[in-house]
Amino acid sequence: MVVVVGILGLVSLGLVARAFDLQVVRKQFYQKQGDARFLREVPIPVSRGTIFDRNGEPLAVSTPVTSIWANPAELLANDDRLPELAKALGGNATDIKRYLEQRASREFVYLRRQMAPEAAQAVLDLDIPGINGQREFKRFYPSGEVTAHILGFTNIDDHGQEGLELAYDDWLAGKPGAKRVIRDGKGHVVEDLEQVRAPKPGQNLTLSIDRGLQFLAYNELKNTLEKFNAPSGSMVVLDVRTGEILAMASLPTYNPNAVSGSKPAQRRNRALTDVVEPGSTMKAFTLAAALSSGKYTPTGPIIDTGNGHWYFYGHDIRDDDPNGLLTPTGVLTRSSNVGAAKIAMTLDTSLMYDTYRAFGFGNSTGSGFPGEASGYLKIGRGWRPLEKAIMAYGYGLNVTPLQLANAYATIADGGVMHTPTFIKGDDSPGKQIISPQVAHELVGMLETITGPNSTGARARIANYSVAGKTGTSHQAIAGGYSKNTYNSLFAGIVPASDPRLVGVVVINGTTKGGYFGGTVSAPAFAAVMSGAVRLLDIPPDNIGRWYVGGPLQGNGGLVGSDQVQKPAPNDVPANEAPVDEAPAEGALP
Repeated sequence: MVVVVGILGLVSLGLVARAFDLQVVRKQFYQKQGDARFLREVPIPVSRGTIFDRNGEPLAVSTPVTSIWANPAELLANDDRLPELAKALGGNATDIKRYLEQRASREFVYLRRQMAPEAAQAVLDLDIPGINGQREFKRFYPSGEVTAHILGFTNIDDHGQEGLELAYDDWLAGKPGAKRVIRDGKGHVVEDLEQVRAPKPGQNLTLSIDRGLQFLAYNELKNTLEKFNAPSGSMVVLDVRTGEILAMASLPTYNPNAVSGSKPAQRRNRALTDVVEPGSTMKAFTLAAALSSGKYTPTGPIIDTGNGHWYFYGHDIRDDDPNGLLTPTGVLTRSSNVGAAKIAMTLDTSLMYDTYRAFGFGNSTGSGFPGEASGYLKIGRGWRPLEKAIMAYGYGLNVTPLQLANAYATIADGGVMHTPTFIKGDDSPGKQIISPQVAHELVGMLETITGPNSTGARARIANYSVAGKTGTSHQAIAGGYSKNTYNSLFAGIVPASDPRLVGVVVINGTTKGGYFGGTVSAPAFAAVMSGAVRLLDIPPDNIGRWYVGGPLQGNGGLVGSDQVQKPAPNDVPANEAPVDEAPAEGALP
């Protein structure tokens, strides 16, 4: 009895000691081990902020989805359920098993991301061991390809990858929360213990874009590319007074709701990332320098453009037609390359360079868009005479469509430059870069370009005055310039008497139906802006208004500089096609 009692006592003492060791001495160790198996910290997903247009129409929204994930070891222990799972997921049981075996050491692997909640619930209802669901959000773009280049898209984890989704990712994404839960042996949550971190939903973003105007720009750009069989193009519409970007369209495009089927070239926002030699649209800024110098006024001195050829440093700078004697206004009206080059050679190089630079050429506009190009403008002290001459009519430098639009908006707003913005109400105070008088004179000179039989006649809008400039340039290729492909441009201001909008259209590489800016881009400008003035309720200013301004004819008689001409018709008759600017192929550097 003594021996038996002693043995039982020793055993009891050992049990007490073991219990003390487990419950007191090594309690924290075993508690941590238990928690590691059943206590989990899981994320609390948050919805990405909605992107709205300026009128509150949604452009990008987040919808709830469910992702199916698995614990490989647990699921492989029940591999007889794999065919059932594969059928529900629309996959192959053998492929799923191989995928799980390669990741058997993990506790978490995704099987299918971002399923519709109803389809995911059907999988979960199978109650297969090791299968779980996780709530997430997926981005949806109601306007599809129309706003694709502006908005960009998000990746599978709902982070911005391009466009404004990338630029404002921190603002839109928010901060996911976290909570600590207890899971049972099957991985199901049986109890929420505490919230570790409160979720912070993404903030909404209201853009300056007008969805209706964006549709107009996109559709007209698409129609123009189809009509002239051009591979690409872009259009920008700016609010003159604020710098807000109201529309920006680029083609080719892609569907942001199905990015995987697109190519990199389709995803490029050409209005910001592609550069183009501006051609004759640059003449407005050459004239800005000329007027600022004090040597020129809209009406004088007279420039002799001769028979349309000027041999300068071994190159033939030429016009499409002989224009004879022209006023500075006439140089713009007739889009004379010879006239622009001769004016440039009378100006101080530093003045020309500083003027171009002040208008933003050679610098990013500061819009904040990812990947925006800054264009190219050679430093003025390095200009050779021929470079200076051809820069005056738009060769030897390059710009983005947005840069060009912002420069024309500066002229339209009395010489005040604003920083372009995609955000409604985020307008900059602006910086005066040329005098209001020079800007006002330039608008008047540019208005003559949309008069009858002028290069921009097809840009006219019924009951509204329009100022603007056409442009045509050879496309740059490896080793020089193409002889057969062109860039067709138009930059315009509406209404000219009280500027509110600026639009720029750039069409690249037309292969049929013409290539001049006045033929290709000006009609697209007119179609979009005629809709824009109605959408934005801008009152007409050109009912019965008379056009003034124009060139000196070769016979020496003034036409428009000191005379009032008849009112311009709303449309150019088919048998009165307007004269357009020459691409100046003889003056290529």
